[in-house]
Amino acid sequence: MDKAPEAFRTISEVADELEVPKHVLRFWEAKFAQLKPMKRGGGRRYYRPEDVCLLRGIRFLLYNDGYTIRGVQKILREHGPRFVMDYRRMAEDEDEDVAVSAHEIPDIAAETAQSGLATLAREPSAQHSKLDPQKLVTLIDEIEACYRVLTLARE
Repeated sequence: MDKAPEAFRTISEVADELEVPKHVLRFWEAKFAQLKPMKRGGGRRYYRPEDVCLLRGIRFLLYNDGYTIRGVQKILREHGPRFVMDYRRMAEDEDEDVAVSAHEIPDIAAETAQSGLATLAREPSAQHSKLDPQKLVTLIDEIEACYRVLTLARE
């Protein structure tokens, strides 16, 4: 019988799920202050669902992306545990997201460069007559679409 997703896990269950030895999980606890499983009598560890998500993210950064312990520590310091928890999912979904985003959000940088708006940004008075209001509206719409995608990715 499988446990509910919100159930606490033992170190053995987490080690099996993540395919790492138990001693590695104990080592990571020493290296990453954000990992704080509950400890019961006799020092027995119980990992919360958030702990397991964080461990998955740490494992992904170390084993799949080739980060060092120090590199992951820096990411945790700069971006926080939530970023690391979501990182694996974002990285695995990246191919799908890129395909979806490519259809939803055109390459504005390329369009802007081709249309001359890049020159407008550098020399506003010289290129003001080439400014197309419809292109600006399109650009604003695309920026808002990018913002929505980023907001959804953070949730």
